Amino acid sequence: MNHSSAAPAVSVIIAARNEEHYIQNCLQALIGQDAVESGPIEVIVAANACTDATVAKAREMISGFEARGWTLQVISLADGGKLGAISSAEQAATGRSMVYLDADVLCDPALLGQLAKVLDVPRPLYATGRIAVARSDNIITRAYARIWQRLPFVEQGAVGAGLFAMNRAGRARWGDWPRIISDDTFARLQFAPHERIEVAAQYHWPMVEGFRNLVRVRRRQDEGVKEVRRLYPALLANEAKAPVSKARAFRLLMADPLGFGVYLAVHLAVRLKPATAEWTRGR
Repeated sequence: MNHSSAAPAVSVIIAARNEEHYIQNCLQALIGQDAVESGPIEVIVAANACTDATVAKAREMISGFEARGWTLQVISLADGGKLGAISSAEQAATGRSMVYLDADVLCDPALLGQLAKVLDVPRPLYATGRIAVARSDNIITRAYARIWQRLPFVEQGAVGAGLFAMNRAGRARWGDWPRIISDDTFARLQFAPHERIEVAAQYHWPMVEGFRNLVRVRRRQDEGVKEVRRLYPALLANEAKAPVSKARAFRLLMADPLGFGVYLAVHLAVRLKPATAEWTRGR
């Protein structure tokens, strides 16, 4: 397809709240992306209700994008809320495809180019990279992550935790973002399995540190999935998530008893105590 060199191939949307310790590393990884054949990169940081130096630190990175002929726009929003921030960034986005990126995620250099290429088609598509859990300093988190990465849902690919993307035709499948917990689940289930693509390049996604934080975040994730199922039951036709069979569970136990024990303990702790309305990110 022929495109104007001035039109962004990709708009990267980062909803950020109090991410001063992560935002510059995230943006530096974007500055380090390989050239995208179909156009420049546009990055929009939608900082929402920040009380730290997120906005200032993000704006310090503008010159790095300008040096590559790309753009970084930093929007400072008084109101909190990830989905409101995403919506504000979408209004400013001009790219043919949009990448939704968490502020603590690091992208490998080839990722945006690969996403831009597979999404540069007229039909609706969803894409993500290969998720790589960043190494944790916490032994409990490392043990949990070893099992999580071997679950059928993860091994099937196109998980989209921390980073997912779609072209404009894909985003047109719904209007405003609903005020729900799990935006990534909602977005992924808008697409049938054959419309979801995992490119080869990786992105590095950190898990929270320690048992209590794992339980807190896992509880939040489970509640988010339940909410989508309750409010949008028709989307379940696109799930295609294989369950963990008894045979698979036994193999995981035999291969990694410590990891399996930690994963099971987190699972049981989540089931024993219901979720609360308030959520702390857990870092």
